[in-house]
Amino acid sequence: MPTYDYVCKSCDHQWEVFHSMKQKPIRKCPECGKLKAERMIGSGGGIIFRGSGFYETDYRSDSYKKAASADKTASQKKTESKSSTSDTKASSSDSSGSSKSSD
Repeated sequence: MPTYDYVCKSCDHQWEVFHSMKQKPIRKCPECGKLKAERMIGSGGGIIFRGSGFYETDYRSDSYKKAASADKTASQKKTESKSSTSDTKASSSDSSGSSKSSD
């Protein structure tokens, strides 16, 4: 249940009320008793999600960041070794292919 800010248009008294969203706005000022109270528009509170299951950049511990960078480095090395192996295979097949076509 949210907290709402109210202001009285008659006496300028301001207060907060904690009630359901479905409940009708309060009209009576607790200070002067007149029916001039209005709900103020507020920015609301910020929501912070903590724990597992959210975005990878949210509130990560140092140990997680170190492990992630180690995994990233390892995967980059594997990718580099695979690309150099495929380059070697491609150049050897080009040379064997050109000898066949010259016959």
